[in-house]
Amino acid sequence: MNCPPASSASLAPSASPAPSALCPLPFLPLPMPDSSPLLEVQNVCAGYIKDLDILQGVNFKIHPGELVAVIGPNGAGKSTLAKTIFGLLTPHTGSIVFKDKSIAGLKSDQIVQLGMGYIPQIANVFRSLTVEENLEMGAFVRHVPLQPLKEEIFATFPALANRRKQRAGTLSGGERQMLAMGKALMLKPSLLLLDEPSAALSPILVNTVLEQVKRINQSGMAIVLVEQNARKALEMADRGYVLEAGRDRFEGRGIDLLNNPKVGELYLGATTAHE
Repeated sequence: MNCPPASSASLAPSASPAPSALCPLPFLPLPMPDSSPLLEVQNVCAGYIKDLDILQGVNFKIHPGELVAVIGPNGAGKSTLAKTIFGLLTPHTGSIVFKDKSIAGLKSDQIVQLGMGYIPQIANVFRSLTVEENLEMGAFVRHVPLQPLKEEIFATFPALANRRKQRAGTLSGGERQMLAMGKALMLKPSLLLLDEPSAALSPILVNTVLEQVKRINQSGMAIVLVEQNARKALEMADRGYVLEAGRDRFEGRGIDLLNNPKVGELYLGATTAHE
């Protein structure tokens, strides 16, 4: 299948996020102003089967310290985009540049060492290992004392501190998601890809997990948030992308996408109907 170039409809220039009452995390530096993207995806085509592309020329970028949401209907290519960025799928056209280095075609372990973390929607913890052992596995490429790092994670996620010797498979869904985030943070990445962190969680746990995501971002870490709860994702995001049929159809500030009638009609209608 041919993969033609595609470009998104830009709604408005990006603006700085509003200040928050939450204190930044202690173990990540605040972002420095930078006009160049931390990650840039240009005209990428990729899929799971030869000659059958899911991504049809996607363009995407994120700057240091940003929180960028990726929303869209099921099958739009949101998770495929995250997997392609992280090296789990290889694009056959287009470019992916991270920290001014081409990473298209690199393996995931190579991308991790460049400073990128990825939390998949499912199978994101080692269920047979304890909480503490999971955190240690998260730092597999770091050759530094791990205890201080683990204590920083436990300070960030107090619910895990009391369960450090408990097997991950016995945790609640929300606790497992926090553990998955903590495991990724052990590497102190400059960019974190989150794939559907609120999936299958209760409404209360959704709020808890997304609040933690926002707090991590406020510490200075750039985050790509692939999220099924489009309204909540756009409310907390600096910018957002709307994917449809493997293309970036809309791009803009989160608040602008949230208030855009066309985006609301096509992608937020079901959410609005329940409010």
